[in-house]
Amino acid sequence: MEITNLIDFKAKALQWAAAFEVCCCFDSNTYPDQYSRYDFLLAAGKRRELAINAGTAFDALKSFRKERNSWLFGLLGYDLKNETEQLNSAHTDHLGFPDLYFFEPEYLIAIKNGQVEILEGPESLVMLIEATLLPVTPALRPAMEIKSRMDRNTYLGKVEELRDHILRGDIYEVNFCQEFYAEAALLDPLALYYRLNSLSPTPFSAYFKSGAKYILSASPERYLCKRGSKVFSQPIKGTAKRSGDHKSDEALKTALRNDLKEQAENVMIVDLVRNDLTRCAVPGSVQVEELFGIYSFPQVHQMISTVSCQLDPSADPVDAIRHTFPMGSMTGAPKIRAMQLIEEIELSKRGAYSGAIGYLDPNDDFDFNVLIRSIFYAADEQYLSFQVGGAITYASSAAAEYEECILKASAIVDTLQPEQLKD
Repeated sequence: MEITNLIDFKAKALQWAAAFEVCCCFDSNTYPDQYSRYDFLLAAGKRRELAINAGTAFDALKSFRKERNSWLFGLLGYDLKNETEQLNSAHTDHLGFPDLYFFEPEYLIAIKNGQVEILEGPESLVMLIEATLLPVTPALRPAMEIKSRMDRNTYLGKVEELRDHILRGDIYEVNFCQEFYAEAALLDPLALYYRLNSLSPTPFSAYFKSGAKYILSASPERYLCKRGSKVFSQPIKGTAKRSGDHKSDEALKTALRNDLKEQAENVMIVDLVRNDLTRCAVPGSVQVEELFGIYSFPQVHQMISTVSCQLDPSADPVDAIRHTFPMGSMTGAPKIRAMQLIEEIELSKRGAYSGAIGYLDPNDDFDFNVLIRSIFYAADEQYLSFQVGGAITYASSAAAEYEECILKASAIVDTLQPEQLKD
């Protein structure tokens, strides 16, 4: 079905879906087909759900899928690492997301090439959504005090500690993150998402709601996708700021492409992803389709590589997720030791952050983003959180890494509009 005003329809559809206890929306923001099979995908209501913490979560997801051949939407939390490896998480959880959560939607709407398709639900749903009234108030600009779990000096000291581990040969690279948060935060998650997506329209943007838990994501990164027998991952490592001047912007882009430090960070993660994919791939099918590709987003240029394989016919699609999770771009190399150091040196529980949200479809295909550049909100606890991080190698400058973190957080800071970040 063709819709005259797709922008208006998408806003109305999400406004309608947000009234349900559970909903999930993915918006590729007009990026080309290489990013997403759909331009817009919206799931609302739940026929059934699975919420479980690390232990037997992946097996539970397998069983949940086999109950009925249907669409499933959901969340993979970072701390599923405690199931795939002998690891733990000791930091306080202020948000309360389950490690794994999936639901089968009552209603499912897809938009592709300007055409709206109702995948689950009656065709009359389009007319119902068209009649939905959008709020007339402007996007919410919440007044809240944003604090950080670590001040600049603490961050710099921890980067130096990680560089010492690299010098000793414990690791080659590690993704190190810091949290910004607000307490007593009262806000409208949907209005905040509209503003975030307007300021930072990215190919893996998402709005996720489960009860009082919300994820508002402006992610530019794909974790893992399966289409037919092909599985591929597109890790990001390498970031440069944008410039409003075209000539300067192209120079920044070229400098990122030729930056040997950024290339070294990227190729280490590519090797890690290649190794992870061999665990579920047809032997000899793992390949690097693109190395050091440079892609531009509203706030930053990014270095993105693409690694793919043919899935072993004997492997369940969930096995491909299990064997590659958490994603290499958010851990490090060697992966297990990097995750151990992340737990020792970071000050916050990652939880849903640096996990993934996505879907599995009835044809055994799936697509998941990486939960970065995202706001996490527990309305029941009035707690808001977002984290930013970067790859630390021995060549890293602690001060430069801190500035890169602030750059990556800029879209969220602009969305929340605090007067200042409190150390």
